Amino acid sequence: MKKAKNILIIAISLLLVSCSGSDVYRGNWKATDESETKLDIVFGENDFSITENGETKNFEYTQNSVSIKNSVETYGIKLDDGRSFQIYFPIADDESKGAILDANGRPLYIIGRNNYLKYEDVFGL
Repeated sequence: MKKAKNILIIAISLLLVSCSGSDVYRGNWKATDESETKLDIVFGENDFSITENGETKNFEYTQNSVSIKNSVETYGIKLDDGRSFQIYFPIADDESKGAILDANGRPLYIIGRNNYLKYEDVFGL
């Protein structure tokens, strides 16, 4: 029984490491950075693009973690160049606004499905 449980845990871990992006964050986002510059981010299944002032940069990624605690969701992604980020939805049961965090948990972008938001709109200071 213990061996079967260990095999199941390993199988689930491998599945998470090779996952494509979650439906929760796939699609179009309006984003602002810390200087309130407006950008557009589009997440696909295995790639995303960031458009700023008409210039678009494309990145490939894999989703490597999921954490849901008290309805607060965090999705880990890893870029092909090795960088890691988290897509964080800090408001329970609200996936329409959130943040993209760096590897140290610092917000890089505040994201909203319908509007360009500020830090306070998501983290409520």
